[in-house]
Amino acid sequence: MSEATPRFAMPNIMVSQAHKEITHNEALAIIDGLLHVSVIDSASTPPTLTIADAGKCWLVVVPGAGAWTGKENRLASWNGSGWRFVEPVQGMAIWNLQNNTELRFSGSEWLQPGVVFAPAGGTVVDLEARAAFNLLLTHLRTVGILAN
Repeated sequence: MSEATPRFAMPNIMVSQAHKEITHNEALAIIDGLLHVSVIDSASTPPTLTIADAGKCWLVVVPGAGAWTGKENRLASWNGSGWRFVEPVQGMAIWNLQNNTELRFSGSEWLQPGVVFAPAGGTVVDLEARAAFNLLLTHLRTVGILAN
């Protein structure tokens, strides 16, 4: 048995290991940061936080600075006294609370939703079709599938 899980490197409890609660609690902290992941925003520099901010998470962007140096593309979760980093896996999705969009990890970068512009102009205008299309675009932006 390996010392960590294959996808997110959560520590496994080993046979005859002392202080199993430490390993178990570490794995729970990683799971807590990964369940229904939402990030406050993307940033390259860690914000100044207190213990009251425990559980808040950011997406580290290039160039990482300070405690985030070398942690680009990872999720940085504040545990109340320090940072815990999780390396994303291909297909992973997160919700950005700042701009209400879902980001997906391609295996090398985080992809943002595409931009689709509302129809404008043209020689024949079907007002009902245009209104329906605009409602659809509004909904897709609201749920984060398209960028605002």
